[in-house]
Amino acid sequence: MSMSLKDFLINKNYISVKLKKIATNHFEIKAKINGKKGRFILDTGASNSCVGFDEIEKFKLKTEVSEHKAAGAGPEEIDTQISKKNNIKIGDFKIKKVPLVLIDLSHINNALTKQDAKPVNGIIGADVLDEGNAIIDYKKRKLYLCK
Repeated sequence: MSMSLKDFLINKNYISVKLKKIATNHFEIKAKINGKKGRFILDTGASNSCVGFDEIEKFKLKTEVSEHKAAGAGPEEIDTQISKKNNIKIGDFKIKKVPLVLIDLSHINNALTKQDAKPVNGIIGADVLDEGNAIIDYKKRKLYLCK
């Protein structure tokens, strides 16, 4: 009898996290930043994990000015700040000292609410997914992470 992907990965010390498909066809994921819960879009195309400027107090972020400009799907560059050394917890997966890019998420949240999806606190990007050796099971809507 062949082993399921879930059983195989759990055997390899991966943890499983539920993904929720939202109206825009994105996956939403729940995570904690510095102990505070939030809702995030899972974005394999985002090089860095991001949080909205308006979430600085909620997630207890210590910010610095950044010369870096973020580029999104649109033509314009986006001003950013950076917050270093944050703790992120997704399910039972934890990583420390994660830098987060702070951006204006209002255009993303406006697009989400226009399509009957709830606004998000940020984006979990390729940096966190890479750190967790992420495997996504699209059919079963599961994210597997392992330290």
